[in-house]
Amino acid sequence: MASRICDSVLVTGSNRGIGLEFVRQLVDSPSPPVKIFAGCRAPNGPRSQDLQELAQKHQDVITVVQLDTTSPTSIAEASKLVEAKLEGKGLNLIINNAGVNIPGSLAETGKQEMVDVYTTNVVGPMLIAKDFHHLLCKAAAQFPHQTSMSCRRSAVINVSTLLSSITRCPENFYRSPMYPYRVSKAALNMLTRCLAEDFRKDGILVMSLHPGWVQTEMGGSKAPLTTAESISGMMKVITNLTEKDSGSLLDWEGKNIPW
Repeated sequence: MASRICDSVLVTGSNRGIGLEFVRQLVDSPSPPVKIFAGCRAPNGPRSQDLQELAQKHQDVITVVQLDTTSPTSIAEASKLVEAKLEGKGLNLIINNAGVNIPGSLAETGKQEMVDVYTTNVVGPMLIAKDFHHLLCKAAAQFPHQTSMSCRRSAVINVSTLLSSITRCPENFYRSPMYPYRVSKAALNMLTRCLAEDFRKDGILVMSLHPGWVQTEMGGSKAPLTTAESISGMMKVITNLTEKDSGSLLDWEGKNIPW
């Protein structure tokens, strides 16, 4: 039997696109996690129907959690629920997938657009890491004889993008200006580096992962990758992460992306 990627995982923004596919492939893996927490803003809304149907098929594994990553109150309540469901155990893996994008040329972008996207794409993952930190620490501590870091032990994966790369901006800017999205994801990368240093003492791995240009509501129909292809690649990368990858930005094939 294939080794389990981890015992427990929280996926944010899991009601559609990349997040939903993460939950689907995790639960369908040869050795799925014991507990999958699927967070989304409106679990009972029409856009969460596919997630609810998936959760119904796997009631023993998937717990749908109301989680609005722009709301400190919602995050705190989700943390309490997850802790209760874990029954004394820690949370091994967080996949910070929830994110937004809006049309973002300079002419289209004002203060509110910048603030709204930054709040979801940067502040949200920061608050998730902060409020769930004690559960990540508890998971890491459950491996007392293991000093190396991995997603099986304790980790945070921030879903970033190639468009966050300052180095590579000149080669793709005119195809996709998107000021709020690019700037917020570059900030997310710095959050990743800060958390990687801060959590290193706790044995918690933190890194950013680019899913590729994917056929989702955000990526559009012209994208070359399906969600299944993207997540399949990302799952392989996540499974093989070690402490040398903490604080890095990799793509779905495991290739390093320059800051």
